[in-house]
Amino acid sequence: MTSPIKLGIIDAFFSFAQEEQQREAAALIEGENLNQEAAKRYITASLKREYASENGTELNAILPKMSPLNPQYLTKKQGVFQKIAAFVEKFKGVGGQIL
Repeated sequence: MTSPIKLGIIDAFFSFAQEEQQREAAALIEGENLNQEAAKRYITASLKREYASENGTELNAILPKMSPLNPQYLTKKQGVFQKIAAFVEKFKGVGGQIL
């Protein structure tokens, strides 16, 4: 049987982790100038499946408006993907929502 003190610590940890998750997601979205609503959906879906995916058009939809022909496009896309993959790895299993 788990003691009430231990449950309180666990609850406090998850509460803290969820607040950090929201703060870091907002900083990532703002720092990379991502499409806010699309990025929230993509990050939320990635957290649910516990990995970020480059498949489909979801990743493209979150990127700032930029022509795919722009030489910086692939660099930006790969950089954003790597940051989101690291974010998901850090916060998977924490629960919570990306507000």
